[in-house]
Amino acid sequence: MKHFLVGLAAYCSACTVAFTQSTNNTLPRIAIAGLGIESSTFSPAVTHEEAFHARYSGEVFNAYPFMMPMSPLRKQAVWLPAIVGKSLPGGAVTREAYESLVHKMLDSLKKYGPYDGLYFDIHGAMSVKGLDDPEGDLLTRIRQVIGYKTLVSTSMDLHGNVSWRLAQNTDLMTCYRMAPHEDAMQTKERAVVNLLNRIKTGKGKPAYKALITVPILLPGEKTSTRIEPGKSLYQEVAPLADQTKGIVDAGIWIGYAWADEPRNHAAVMVVGDDKTSVTQAAEKLATDFWNVRSQFGFVAPTGKLDDVLTKAVASPKKPFFISDTGDNPTAGGAGDVTWTITEILKRPEFQKADGPSLIYASIPDPELIKKAIAAGVGGQVDGKAGAIVDHRFAPPVPLKGTVESIEYGDKDAEVEAVIKVGSAHVIVTQKRKPYHKEKDFTRLGLKPREADIVVVKIGYLEPELYAMQKDWIMALTPGGVDQDLFRLPYKRIQRPMFPFDPDMKTPDLSAKLVPVSGTAK
Repeated sequence: MKHFLVGLAAYCSACTVAFTQSTNNTLPRIAIAGLGIESSTFSPAVTHEEAFHARYSGEVFNAYPFMMPMSPLRKQAVWLPAIVGKSLPGGAVTREAYESLVHKMLDSLKKYGPYDGLYFDIHGAMSVKGLDDPEGDLLTRIRQVIGYKTLVSTSMDLHGNVSWRLAQNTDLMTCYRMAPHEDAMQTKERAVVNLLNRIKTGKGKPAYKALITVPILLPGEKTSTRIEPGKSLYQEVAPLADQTKGIVDAGIWIGYAWADEPRNHAAVMVVGDDKTSVTQAAEKLATDFWNVRSQFGFVAPTGKLDDVLTKAVASPKKPFFISDTGDNPTAGGAGDVTWTITEILKRPEFQKADGPSLIYASIPDPELIKKAIAAGVGGQVDGKAGAIVDHRFAPPVPLKGTVESIEYGDKDAEVEAVIKVGSAHVIVTQKRKPYHKEKDFTRLGLKPREADIVVVKIGYLEPELYAMQKDWIMALTPGGVDQDLFRLPYKRIQRPMFPFDPDMKTPDLSAKLVPVSGTAK
């Protein structure tokens, strides 16, 4: 019986493959690949391969809700996923990690070709040790495998960077239109829909790609689409992209401010079939962007940490959120800078157990996690945390207190412990982790809505935290993603650049037409 069942299973599998092949002969063959990370070159941290949590083959589909088995898009093509890897923002990627992931990706693409299309899912702000423009390099190497007949559609974060090489090797390009990125999945789906439409209709590659370098370099916290002028500027994109005849898509890239490379600046790109429509739309967006450059300001009030803490303690509005911006791991900070938590614990208000309740998220230290586990919940722990990677601003912070909770299994942190020191509940992690959802706190037994003060290593508050706060100030703290860009040692960005050269002449904002992929070097 066992042999019969094995034989039957093999027969059924062969029948399924044969049926799939027969029914899919008329469907386009589309690959999926990409690597995404924001990498600060001003942080001493480095990013290794495991940080990308790479998905292979069928696992890739789990990254896209719109590609689930019964979704309409899933049924419109033969999808051939290679590798999609997404890392928490961090330091520059090691060359070894990059090359390993790229070789695995190329090997997979070689195995399953040929392709009618490729969905290229990237962030656009990856830095790799010893390599400029990694995304441009990656797509150039992919083209050497898939060729130039394959149509490539690229989706990006609006905080990514658009190099000429990247623009030249892609055919369709789009980016988020919201910051915070509430439209991330919508953007990825748009990139896939655009790709399918161009293949199914036989229109193929758009004839025109207009790229304009806009010499502006600002942090996301000054260019949020929640407030003006970013709100109105980005509201121009959808009508031009979705309602203008001859245009397939359009985007404004703010760029990534915490990497020192020539490609780091803002950009506008419009793709389509009508030269006049494409170039005029690009020039309008670029001109409007440039004209409001001096109006961009922080999305929330800002201040020095000491002043911010004083306001938070005195405020009747609870919870009062404070962004510890300089070491924000969602923007590329190392995540273990101890300067802020050290300053907090120096203040007498928080040294007594009945002082203002404060939650601090978070500080990574594997050794202190071991001590917390040994002490157990309710036990006492005495040790130091943080400043393992980035100790430029403060040494490891002493933490002596009660272990309130220990949780295991988080994808990023792996192990989390809450240690109460005075009236402060300090979250210590095995590995760094951003805290941007309410459940990040409640799963640890914390009640952020009832706390007096919540300090998070973040820039602008993500939607759930923003909805929770009753007041909010961004503290201008030091770190690898310092909001005061003038304190950072830029050497390689293109100059002149706003705001570093505030009196610079109006730049050339005329559209540059990027050659159709495969037609020119």
